[in-house]
Amino acid sequence: MSFRLVLFDCDGTLVDSQVMITSAMSGAFTALGVAPPSREETLAIVGLSLPIAMERLAKGRTDLSPDALADAYRAQFFTLRQSPDHAEPLYDGAREAIVALSARDDTLLGIVTGKSRRGVDAILAMHGLTEHFKVIRTADDGPSKPHPFMVADAVAAVGADVGNTVVIGDTSFDMEMGRAAGARTIGVTWGYHARGLLEATGAEMIAERFHDIPSMIDELMGQGA
Repeated sequence: MSFRLVLFDCDGTLVDSQVMITSAMSGAFTALGVAPPSREETLAIVGLSLPIAMERLAKGRTDLSPDALADAYRAQFFTLRQSPDHAEPLYDGAREAIVALSARDDTLLGIVTGKSRRGVDAILAMHGLTEHFKVIRTADDGPSKPHPFMVADAVAAVGADVGNTVVIGDTSFDMEMGRAAGARTIGVTWGYHARGLLEATGAEMIAERFHDIPSMIDELMGQGA
């Protein structure tokens, strides 16, 4: 039986992690004695793997090592995650949509993200969603978005057809990755890149509410809900 593979991005798509990300980034730069990037500059690189993100934020400065920045960011993020004030909440409607989609006999769910595997596992465990995702590909596994590796590898791992695969994300990197892999694409407006950028980089449909995603998948795949 043919089945659909639905691949979600994590930060900005499933969970609202912007406070954690911007706080950790500010702390990392400050720890190295450098003025931190603006909130807009930080959110613009969300979705990229950490080394690539830090190269962009370092902007070619010879006095700022991307590797040192990455190490400082990891340390800051780990510290924040241990805090009782730590929060990476699910977006409204995310749990309901995930549970409904994973209950379908013709659908498998996965995650493709620039986060580390440890970070993804922590988030899924925190929200009790681990069992719903059958394949996870992270920054630990291969090239950063927008390279199509994570999608292609996830498709191969579960024996899916890339033509029956949907990538759902909030950034241009997600849309470019999905299109480069030959998958379908749905952009979401509650994350870190604007609607116009999502459309310009290949989003076939745009979701403004998580509740609409199951029916959008049905429409995109040419079947009624």
